[in-house]
Amino acid sequence: MKKVSIYLDHNAASKADPRVIEAVCEYLQHYVGNPSSVHSFGKACRQVLTKSRDNIAHYLNVRSDEIIFTSGGTEGANLVLRGLFGASPTGHIITSSIEHSCVYNTVKDLETLGCRATFLRPGELGAVTPDAVEEALCPDTKVIAIMAANNETGVKTDIDGIAAIAKREKIPFFVDGVALLGKEVIVIPDGVSAMSFGGQKIHAIQGIGFCFIRKNVKLRPIFTGGGQQFNRRAGTENLPGIVALSKAIDILREELPKSMINMLRMREHFENTLQKNRANVLVNGLGPRVVNTSNLCFQGVDGETLLTALDMQGIAASYGSACSSGALEPSRVLVNMDYPQERVNSSVRFSLSRMTTDEEIEKAIAVILSII
Repeated sequence: MKKVSIYLDHNAASKADPRVIEAVCEYLQHYVGNPSSVHSFGKACRQVLTKSRDNIAHYLNVRSDEIIFTSGGTEGANLVLRGLFGASPTGHIITSSIEHSCVYNTVKDLETLGCRATFLRPGELGAVTPDAVEEALCPDTKVIAIMAANNETGVKTDIDGIAAIAKREKIPFFVDGVALLGKEVIVIPDGVSAMSFGGQKIHAIQGIGFCFIRKNVKLRPIFTGGGQQFNRRAGTENLPGIVALSKAIDILREELPKSMINMLRMREHFENTLQKNRANVLVNGLGPRVVNTSNLCFQGVDGETLLTALDMQGIAASYGSACSSGALEPSRVLVNMDYPQERVNSSVRFSLSRMTTDEEIEKAIAVILSII
């Protein structure tokens, strides 16, 4: 079979949209200066920064001064979690055992500094329930940190239900929203104190992200320096990245409704065809999922071998999170969903984007079936 070139690993990183690249190039060609400078060049950059921040805030229906630009989801998680606990971390945090490593490992580190953590297990549903969060509450619970959608399975969390608990108990609630942005329209519940997002998953560029942090949330900055970004994140802003992010949000605003329908249609066809032609293909995660993610167990097939064979045929997929898959370790997420090790070892994640085509899906199906 002729080798193809099909990228189905968009939950790791997505290709920059040509319109995003054009916007960045235009900025780089016409602007120079530091947005904190008082001269005309700096003021022009400041206008770009303000316009971009206003645009993103409007998309999420939040205040502009509640948008803080970061280098991506990992910095966002650290900014919020470490900032909430401050210099001497104590108290209790509720999170889950299937969080992205940027949250999971940050909480693990906070434990070594004096925090006490509860890692809730989601079971085969694939998401922590509000009831489980309620049962885990302690008198000294200071933070709840639960992701909006899992980056490996795509299973969504009942953020509204958990937010209602957090609001009632007056506990800060941090949500990792990286896997949700660009897959669904986001409405932030009142009980959510902060959310983090990344640009590389929505066809912007790598190295840029942002946080929504409510105005009344008190954070100890993890970067000290100048007073940029309302004294919450010091350092000269990455304006080319911010321009890319703002343009990607513009495109989302226009194209997300249609792309959601297309991604769901392609994903369902992909899964249904594989299951029809091979009865022992299972979908990992029983809960509702975002439209682009398909985590499949090919029973009796070694996932690492399958992933390597796919790569040799020009198809990119993944064996887990991109932050740890370099070692091709079995997925911590699937292990903590209580799947047997055999199923975990036989699972591969495929993730689509609005740039994925029907032709690519058909070719991927044919290659996968031929390899198996």
